[in-house]
Amino acid sequence: MALSPQGRRGYAVGALALTAVLALSACGGESSSGSGTTSASASAAGGSGAKLVQPGKLTVCTNIPYEPFQFKDADGKIVGFDVDIVDLAAKKLGVEQNIVDIDFAVIKSGAAMAAGKCDVAAAGMTITPDRQKNIDFSAPYFDATQALLAKKGTGASSLEDVKAKGLKLGAQASTTGLDYVKKNGFDPTEYADSSKELLALQAGQADVVVQDLPVVLTWLKKPEVAEKFELIGSLDTGEQYGIGLKKGADPVLLKTINDEIAKAKADGTYEQIFVKWFGKKPGELS
Repeated sequence: MALSPQGRRGYAVGALALTAVLALSACGGESSSGSGTTSASASAAGGSGAKLVQPGKLTVCTNIPYEPFQFKDADGKIVGFDVDIVDLAAKKLGVEQNIVDIDFAVIKSGAAMAAGKCDVAAAGMTITPDRQKNIDFSAPYFDATQALLAKKGTGASSLEDVKAKGLKLGAQASTTGLDYVKKNGFDPTEYADSSKELLALQAGQADVVVQDLPVVLTWLKKPEVAEKFELIGSLDTGEQYGIGLKKGADPVLLKTINDEIAKAKADGTYEQIFVKWFGKKPGELS
């Protein structure tokens, strides 16, 4: 979701974070295991020493759909690139990954983890200074950039063209893509998630939308999208995704995640996961 000055996604703190913390104590999300509930009491994971909010589980907050990073497959299971990356750490800890689907604003504000809703957040989330005020991040695991998807025939090939032609621009709320275009003088219509953003484009509510490049490329694999819409440009924003953790993160958990990311990049596992979800090797996605 560049789910933020600068994939996936903006910043909301203060009153929103406090309200969200209180709300999270009373409501649950959707879980890949079907429970969607967590315990605020920490427990050791598989004898590894990592402190987790649920015994035997690495509870992960995300916001779906955000294909190919996290989304539901035909069987209703939450899958994706982020899911496979986090699974590396879960397996190392000897626990099961338990996914909770909640609003992205609650994730990036740090409220979800502060309230004990999850241990980590994997939501295509860009590492930014503002987010680092409220949550800790793992080492970067994905280099991201933004893209512009437009209906065919606009004649636009850049943000400057979008402005010059008076085209209607849309963006996903709370994202780095939204922040980027705002900094460039745009006031786009905001949509709650990526699926609503695409629907708005298809319905003619927007002429162009800004979204993370891998998400746009995934949309274009669908015949009904490729028939009427086209990638008109990319925005090299220099973003990197990280796994989010509670501020003052458990050092064992953080080290495990970082170690597994580094190991996967060294032994070829990362490349295998990358090709599985993007169809190209790292560095070839454009």
